[in-house]
Amino acid sequence: MRSNLTRVSVILITGAAGRIGSMLRTRLPRPDRTLRLLDTARLTAGPRGEEVVQASATDLEAMTRACQDVDAVIHLAAQAGEAPWGRILKVNIHGAYVAFEAARRAGVPRVVFASSNHVVGYAPRESFPVPDYAYPEPDTYYGVSKATGEALASLYHDRYGMDAICIRILTCSERPYDARMLSTWLSPDDAGRLFDACLTAPSPGFRVIYGVSANTRGGWVSLDEARALGYEPRDDAEVYAEDVLASYGEAEPGDPLFDYLGGEFTSHSLDVGYPT
Repeated sequence: MRSNLTRVSVILITGAAGRIGSMLRTRLPRPDRTLRLLDTARLTAGPRGEEVVQASATDLEAMTRACQDVDAVIHLAAQAGEAPWGRILKVNIHGAYVAFEAARRAGVPRVVFASSNHVVGYAPRESFPVPDYAYPEPDTYYGVSKATGEALASLYHDRYGMDAICIRILTCSERPYDARMLSTWLSPDDAGRLFDACLTAPSPGFRVIYGVSANTRGGWVSLDEARALGYEPRDDAEVYAEDVLASYGEAEPGDPLFDYLGGEFTSHSLDVGYPT
């Protein structure tokens, strides 16, 4: 495995056509950096040091080829949100294994894994701020899959010496769209800052951190480990508060969306049945 670098020259981004992938595509380019974009969707390479690979992130052979001469992998590709177990197993759990194993086979020294706050979705409000490395309390099959990805990250660090950073992302979108997101929002620009810090931090080892902006109504999770890597959030959902609250109103006392870190993911309305 190649030695770790503080300047990453080639980055493979899986799920590059997705929401966060599209955000990073415009925020991670540097004059000395190439973004290798992998997705099943058809992408067109832009003018700023991009390469395109059309392939599935669950295909080990294709992923191993895509990892050649890569300095870091950002693994975003996943079933976003809850789904039946079979799809979660194939796309999220097997896909996470493929990302780490392909990186190992190709000698990639670092993987940044897009985890989720739903790994600890049943963390109750009285436990806020939820600490870095908090023990898994997943709220869905989706949360279980992200906890599995974190376990793989730990294994590949301990067994193979790979730098592996897991980002428990809260709610990443262009802007907050409800009262809950005034606390959980990760802005696109802060997402770029966070992933860039994960790429450039020297010898981070294995880390589990949270991804959220500097929201006035925040404080739900720790940002200690993220800051230790060099992340400093700049954006605050409060600038949208007047519009959001005019549309959705303030949270009612005892609103279950605010009882747990996972919000609506802890609701039985998301039950999808058992595997057959």
